[in-house]
Amino acid sequence: MRVLALLLLTTWAVAAPDKLRIEIQPLPASVRPLLEQGKAGPYVFSYPDYYTWCPSIIRDDQGRYQLFHSRWPKEKYWTSWMTHSEVDRAVASSPEGPYTPIGVVIPPTSDGRGKWFNAHNPKIEKFEGSYWLYFIQTWGTEITESMRLEIARKAYSHPKWMGEVRPNQRTFVAKAPSLDGPWSITPDPIVEPAKTIVRLTVNPGVCRRPDGSYLMIVKGDKPGETRFIRNQAVATSPRPEGPWTIADKPAIDYLDSEDVSLWYDQGRERYYAVFHETTQGRGFIGMITSEDGLNWEKSAQFELTPKVINFDDGTSWKPAMMERPFMLRDEKGTPTHLVVACGSTKHTSIVILPVKVK
Repeated sequence: MRVLALLLLTTWAVAAPDKLRIEIQPLPASVRPLLEQGKAGPYVFSYPDYYTWCPSIIRDDQGRYQLFHSRWPKEKYWTSWMTHSEVDRAVASSPEGPYTPIGVVIPPTSDGRGKWFNAHNPKIEKFEGSYWLYFIQTWGTEITESMRLEIARKAYSHPKWMGEVRPNQRTFVAKAPSLDGPWSITPDPIVEPAKTIVRLTVNPGVCRRPDGSYLMIVKGDKPGETRFIRNQAVATSPRPEGPWTIADKPAIDYLDSEDVSLWYDQGRERYYAVFHETTQGRGFIGMITSEDGLNWEKSAQFELTPKVINFDDGTSWKPAMMERPFMLRDEKGTPTHLVVACGSTKHTSIVILPVKVK
């Protein structure tokens, strides 16, 4: 009887239900004009002449918060995110900011990168005493500066967009001893499409597992699907730089999604990931969970938030786009802030939303 009781107790502990609840706090009403006008300030980071997207924040050794993000020039069209994006960073004394730009981390093109260009989807992590910046690049045949401009201008109607540049997007990682660099970029992609995704590997999210190995969720197209639907694949590796192996089961294959931010919660002994559900005109920021990192399910709070920013005077603002969720956590993996990219093809902002964990 005692053995049976212990067995039942162990089974219950392993299968304990997810109880994480995250309450997103309203922003001060004074933030609304900043969002509507594309200006920077507390809770909001923006550039006057650039679009900015893909936020990822890390606390440095001095206790400051460094915001890694993508940006690309407004003069080269919204769709130049595919051709002219670069990774930049900014710094603040608190997670909410205001953030001060520091400079370019990885430019759109540079020596030593061979055929690869563009720098997008940054995620900054610290593993094993070094900093690891995961990001994506692409390539195509005979891509000159004038060709990149033409691809950006014509976008989806350009034959190279869907024929070469989009399907050649791959995940890379840059390593540095300090957030100031120097950054050493892997010469080749660190993960290729396989099993549960085809064509591309983008939107990487990486965390360290309790056993010292590493877990990644990465986006690609859904195999055997004629519609435009993306899957979230799971990959594992013994080291931050790889080799990465795609697992047999995806994290998400039941809806079109992207932009995963991944972490391990030590207190709950669970993995969590937030993502962007892409339904045009609706959509939401969602959350999934896993006990082992390989078998994922909808979290108890699956729809974390609609695409709306709420203010403390009871009003709200619905941006044309609200994507690229990043969950900032404390040292134990407890969420403290949800960071999102918002805006339109006129101007964009990175918005830092404080959260309360219930």
